[in-house]
Amino acid sequence: MRISVIPGISGDAVTYSSGVCAIIPDYPRGKLDIKLVVERGDAATRAALESLDLPARYEIVVAPPGLPATKPRALNVALPAARGALVVIYDAEDDPDADQLRLAAARFAAEPDVACLQAALTIDNAVDSWISAMFAIEYATLFDLINPGLAALDLPIPLGGTSNHFRVETLRRVGAWDAWNVTEDADLGMRLAFAGARVDTLGSSTTEEAPADFAGWFRQRVRWQKGWMQTLIVHSRRPLCFARALGRCRALAALAVIGGSTLGGLFGPPLFFAALWRAVSGQLVAARGWEIFGDVAIYLLALSGLMTMAVPGLPAMRRRRIEARPSILATLPLYYAMICLATWAALFDLAIRPHHWAKTEHGVRRVRRSRPAAPPIVQGAKRGRPISI
Repeated sequence: MRISVIPGISGDAVTYSSGVCAIIPDYPRGKLDIKLVVERGDAATRAALESLDLPARYEIVVAPPGLPATKPRALNVALPAARGALVVIYDAEDDPDADQLRLAAARFAAEPDVACLQAALTIDNAVDSWISAMFAIEYATLFDLINPGLAALDLPIPLGGTSNHFRVETLRRVGAWDAWNVTEDADLGMRLAFAGARVDTLGSSTTEEAPADFAGWFRQRVRWQKGWMQTLIVHSRRPLCFARALGRCRALAALAVIGGSTLGGLFGPPLFFAALWRAVSGQLVAARGWEIFGDVAIYLLALSGLMTMAVPGLPAMRRRRIEARPSILATLPLYYAMICLATWAALFDLAIRPHHWAKTEHGVRRVRRSRPAAPPIVQGAKRGRPISI
């Protein structure tokens, strides 16, 4: 089965280019179709790629000038040239498991109703800083616990921007990527759900680098939160149609995942600190009647966001053997406050420059770590049977 591999260089600012050619999967070379997508204005990356004397299975696809200058637009440029029945997207700095393509092909062959498989993303520089450690815990929670759970319940999954494997015919049927959405992965996950396409998780990992400082993390998080707001606005403009298309349970789950991330980021920390102030100042003790009911409601709303990160955080750390003390979870309120700040900044960014793509710089601080331990395979992330390819 021929697979097209599209590393999306255009999405991020990458200070090295040889890493994109380090993807050497355990898959027949003759059945690989690798597209290296680069913006026309990125002369340094183009020159570096052209100097490598790549084999014929590699093709450099230059995205023509135009707006928006985003990763999804570049992917849409490359997709018509894909010759495979399956296509996978990797970011330039990714390091997928060597057998990931073989496992994905096996799943697609064994389960014809599967339209998309999302591999687990994991962070390999968790020890670099407190921010990268929190990022690693967040990724482990999402990709090792939440997404497999959603898949097992047949609920919509917000895709990651990389290591997602598609059937090309389904991808083209749903219109590929929205070039104007700055989190094209979340939007595409929703459109696959509307189309009735089955999305599942894959029992394979791809390691990547997390931002290690506040400035890099903040730029990336503002873009993510802005894109989730865009996705929520676009797909909930007609609530009744939204509910009918997905079904009540799936629509509620989609709103909880996407809307919860947005609204929780906007109002969760303020509610938490308001509740904390009422408790410290003695107003909670003096409350009477309906005031008590209101205080309880505020506490529950304030704690819900923290609990969704803290409760699965510890088992996620253990599954991935993340090199961080479990006590780091005590700093979640600070991390949650940072997400709140980024979400409010995203709201203003959405109003002022909705389609601006803040680049994330990779390969600057990286000290190569050993690959994080792979967790046990869970239901909904099965590997599939071997096939002849």
